[in-house]
Amino acid sequence: MTKKIVVVGAGFAGLKATKTLSKALKTEAEITLIDRHSYHTMMTQLHEVAAGRVPFTNAQYDLGRLVGKRKNVHIVTDEVTSVDKDAKVVKTTHGSYAYDYVIVAMGAEPADFGVPGVKEHSFRLWSMEDAMKIKHHLEEIVQRASTELDDDKRKAMLNFSVAGSGFTGIEMMGELIEWRDVTARDWKIDPKDFTLNIIEMMPTILNTLDRKQADKAMKYMQKHGVNFLMNHAIKEIGPDSVQVSVGGKDEEKHTETIPTYTLIWTTGVQGNTQASVFELQETERGHRLQANEYMEAIGSEGKGIYVAGDISGFIGTDGRPQPQIVEAAEQTGSVAAANILADIKGGEKKKFDFHMSGTMVSIGGKYGVAFLFNKYRLSGFFAMFMKNFIYIIYTLEIGSLWYFFTYLKNEFFHTPDGRNLGRGHFSRLANVLWSFPLRLFYGLIWLLDAVPKVFGDSAHSWMGDKVKISTFMDYSGGWLKEPIKKAATAASSASDAAAGASTTASSSSSVASSAADAAAGASTATSTSSSAAAAAPHSTGGFMGWWNSIFNSTTDASGVKHVWGLTYEYGTMPKATTNGVPSWMQPIMKVFIPNYETALFLQKVMSIVELLLALAILFGAFTFLASAATAGLTIMFASTGMLTWVSLWYIFVAIALMNGSGRAMGLDRWIQPWIQKHFFHWWYRKPQSIYK
Repeated sequence: MTKKIVVVGAGFAGLKATKTLSKALKTEAEITLIDRHSYHTMMTQLHEVAAGRVPFTNAQYDLGRLVGKRKNVHIVTDEVTSVDKDAKVVKTTHGSYAYDYVIVAMGAEPADFGVPGVKEHSFRLWSMEDAMKIKHHLEEIVQRASTELDDDKRKAMLNFSVAGSGFTGIEMMGELIEWRDVTARDWKIDPKDFTLNIIEMMPTILNTLDRKQADKAMKYMQKHGVNFLMNHAIKEIGPDSVQVSVGGKDEEKHTETIPTYTLIWTTGVQGNTQASVFELQETERGHRLQANEYMEAIGSEGKGIYVAGDISGFIGTDGRPQPQIVEAAEQTGSVAAANILADIKGGEKKKFDFHMSGTMVSIGGKYGVAFLFNKYRLSGFFAMFMKNFIYIIYTLEIGSLWYFFTYLKNEFFHTPDGRNLGRGHFSRLANVLWSFPLRLFYGLIWLLDAVPKVFGDSAHSWMGDKVKISTFMDYSGGWLKEPIKKAATAASSASDAAAGASTTASSSSSVASSAADAAAGASTATSTSSSAAAAAPHSTGGFMGWWNSIFNSTTDASGVKHVWGLTYEYGTMPKATTNGVPSWMQPIMKVFIPNYETALFLQKVMSIVELLLALAILFGAFTFLASAATAGLTIMFASTGMLTWVSLWYIFVAIALMNGSGRAMGLDRWIQPWIQKHFFHWWYRKPQSIYK
């Protein structure tokens, strides 16, 4: 009998549980994922959206693209209004859904602690709506301040305060540091006119982070003009000011007023109060639903009701509920899903045992601090590298190539004003039109090299009397006549040499080079590499032997001087990159080119591949892949002595053309959007603002 599973909430816990259950119960269950949004919000990126560093799409993951076309998952955009636990039915504003199991993963919401004015006059940062509201407010208030003549009012407008110094508050302030500099430039305001405040009732910041790392974060922010108002408890928030009580634990307190039109409230969170419709037992504080070690709702054990994520109030051995962070949310979602699977398929139930890999906080796009595995302290570039690496891994874990590329684009390549890990060195929206001539030249070079190999020497006389072009199928021209037979024979000999045949080292190197030539398809490389090998001085072995063979000039039997250089020198021949196939590569040659027939086949394949790559680059089709492939082939040629040092420019041009050059005067202008549209439509569901 098909089981019905309802997951309420598409946060980190709900999404983890849904994907785990969907994969394990392909035909054994129908899963309904209900959320009031049609997307999964990356809560840990909302501060970037709020300060305008990345577009909102960077933190808004459409559920259709996350779930894909899993037939056993139904997405519903709606709000839960009530639950009939006896009839096992979840009721929403526009429907009802029967269940055998339900996972309540409705997340958390900001806690105001009863402070007057929080809801009316502060900005919270707990949803996409919150982030966009802050973004628009920041734009508006600075625009107003830029034309305000009243000095006191202007100063209040340019006073930006964050209440709370936890991860969210510090990360938000880190974004404001970079936002201030960009905004001041755009609106012709002196950055010194901006005031940035962290208002914290405790004497220290980031109290769940390693103390040394927290202090580093504080010093960095102070260096960039942030004021830390410690031991300041907020008493009331008005439309243009904040009342605070100043004083430490044993100090006499007094009241102060901070003039500001912008207070971002990040002081704490509590369980989502909408979860009260489930009528489950809550913890004494924080409106969290009590859960046992199996993530079952306490008081409803055995009734198929589980809780997960920030709404879960599982009390650990230390007497405290699990932390409301991403790692804990995913682990609770995983445990809830595992125990539903155990109930359906049989097996031992899994207990929740929270383990934390580490903590990290970003302070803008360029700096951060981290403490990993209770052992490793990272700061600056390395902390930010780790943060970005974890995000990239997350996109791969949830199986979304779409958001993998979205993240890379927004965080590295399209980030404005240098506000990222690479400080702007990675992010450029360059006009690829300027690479169009280079693409034509590079494609032509490959075409002129490939055409004779496929069609024969008569291909050079297209514009003359000889119009006949021999094809590779009739073996009457090109590579598939005498040159291919010689190269293939050499390949067979190379295999024997690699296997241990009694030939001299120089012969083996020359023959192996010919074999590589056969595999790669360079029609004249065999003789070149062979002569280079013959001209090389006797090696003494080791590093010095390698150095002498490459960089010392030599003269071959015909009196031609072979010199090392990256440019041509009149009267000399450029040296090959290596003297034939390296000894370590010869066993590989034995595997891939064991005989004449294999060499012949590879020769034909590589000739056709070269031709196709040349045409792709010329016409700008799949230019990124084609350019990358030519770079790889060039490296392969160079490593086997089939290329001179002068020709290494091939590699760097290929890398340059991977910049999307095919979108200017090329077929990629139409091919890439078509692929993105149809491939992702085939793989993912069509994104919708409302799922029914």
